[in-house]
Amino acid sequence: MIPGPQNAITDIAGLKVGHAQDDTLKSGVSVLVADHPFTASVAVQGGAPGTRETDLLAPDKSVAQVDALVLSGGSAYGLDACSGVVAGLRADGRGYRVGRAIIPLVPGAILFDLLSGGDKDWAENPYPSLGRAAYDTATGTTPIGTIGAGTGAMTAMMKGGLGTASLVLDSGITVAALVAANPMGSVTTPGERHFWAAPFEIDGEFGGLGPDTTMGLGRNLESRKLSAMQERANTTIAIVATDAALDKAQCQRVAIAAHDGIARACVPAHSPGDGDLVFSVSTGSIPLTAPSDLGAIGHAAALCLSRAIARGVYAATAAPNDLLPTWRDLNGDI
Repeated sequence: MIPGPQNAITDIAGLKVGHAQDDTLKSGVSVLVADHPFTASVAVQGGAPGTRETDLLAPDKSVAQVDALVLSGGSAYGLDACSGVVAGLRADGRGYRVGRAIIPLVPGAILFDLLSGGDKDWAENPYPSLGRAAYDTATGTTPIGTIGAGTGAMTAMMKGGLGTASLVLDSGITVAALVAANPMGSVTTPGERHFWAAPFEIDGEFGGLGPDTTMGLGRNLESRKLSAMQERANTTIAIVATDAALDKAQCQRVAIAAHDGIARACVPAHSPGDGDLVFSVSTGSIPLTAPSDLGAIGHAAALCLSRAIARGVYAATAAPNDLLPTWRDLNGDI
């Protein structure tokens, strides 16, 4: 397995990603859309999720495909970003048709960044407009770091961010991840230099420093974030995607497997105060040919998600009124 040309979720043909953020608000929205509706499912492992229309994605529900997925800051307010995306899709004539009616289907998930240091004293909820702007700017590439849904993200010890990564399997199937990393846990070992995800790094994509060789790690739960905020001010939300042809049940299995990627990159993960959630997407262009394909896709999704988390944090940039330093603030440019 090797990374795709962009090392991004947009390595999967037909997928586009858009971002919008307000630097004064210190929050934003990221949207995944495709040339056509796509099959999707979801797995929630955190104790404090915030979601919209995720029940549609259960394998036993009648809706087969959706039109977009949304990752947003803003906690419950951020769920309204989906409304902005719905408006954009409707304007483009896209959605589920029932007679003369058209209904864009846009599940979404949010992270908590209301205490990120930004000005949240708005008179009108800004997230519908941010959602529409993210949809309108979707392209076949995606930047990482302090952008979109990762704008106000924070980890235990430093700023979080938005990350992405991809892998091309020997079968030719591409698997990728997009994540807004805002966990309760740390993404680096004590000393804030080495990433927990280091064993899975490829070609120095988040510094190339390698694993921490210290033994007995994981017992120190120090957190700058918790000292400044509430325990529930967290959540890592992600999308994993593949061009393999999967049904909803298979997508759900991939989403479940991908959660291993969060656990390998964030310590601890899936806590009562996290709303950890993974969407799984199939564009359906490459048929499965072997019984082992589904397991390989789930494994690759977990690897991509770990790497995407570290890449997003590594790429985060400093901004006025930040509550936590960036990785580069602590370690310099490497």
